[in-house]
Amino acid sequence: MKTINLRGTEIGKGIPKIIVPIVDCTADAIVAKAMTLKGTALHMVEWRADFYEDVMDTESVMDVLSRLRTALGEIPLLFTFRTKREGGERPIDMDAYTILNKTVAESSLVDAVDVEIFFSDTVARENIQAIHRAGVIVVGSNHDFNKTPDRSDLLYRLRKMQEMGADIPKIAVMPTCKADVITLLYVTQEMYTKYADRPFITMSMSGDGVISRLCGEVFGSSMTFGAVGQVSAPGQIPVEQLNMVMEILHNAMYM
Repeated sequence: MKTINLRGTEIGKGIPKIIVPIVDCTADAIVAKAMTLKGTALHMVEWRADFYEDVMDTESVMDVLSRLRTALGEIPLLFTFRTKREGGERPIDMDAYTILNKTVAESSLVDAVDVEIFFSDTVARENIQAIHRAGVIVVGSNHDFNKTPDRSDLLYRLRKMQEMGADIPKIAVMPTCKADVITLLYVTQEMYTKYADRPFITMSMSGDGVISRLCGEVFGSSMTFGAVGQVSAPGQIPVEQLNMVMEILHNAMYM
């Protein structure tokens, strides 16, 4: 499996790398939050732009990105507009979504852009190609806040994201019982051992699924989301606790 290096962070090797989201609504609050993250034991910051009050104003988005880049220094930055249909804050027209992602990628201010793969094949490919032309990596994503699909469906989604050209496929699902968490972990291990040729991310959300955010190195998930005050999805836990548990697991695996 190949790894991905972003500003000195090697994704796909060793302990899963931690992503921390910023979900504030105003430009000043977004930048202020970024300033507090410097010095935190994290590996990537995700700006959830769908929370931003002026996200449809391109000039405002570029201004925030510029300020974020300055505030974060060499911490990799992931830009995400999570659509309403996949659990985000607002709906967006497909054309506007594509233009926004393309413009952000071409700004040279971000290291990765999230693309929802199951909008439509045409939209996904257009986004992926435009982002890659700008020299930025794609986190291909899919979210189900209602259930955990069965094994074959989960594996199909992960493999399709990889085949579509996403550099880091990502899937997040909601468990309705503990057995759903086991299903997600089983598929993670199967993807890792049989099909993955690049890093990928899986997670089971909510309290029952929190174990999936901790044991990625055991089953094959390369990144996880942690909280510094704010959360962007159910089940995220504080970065300090996340680092401690993952280090314990890592050391136990290689004793």
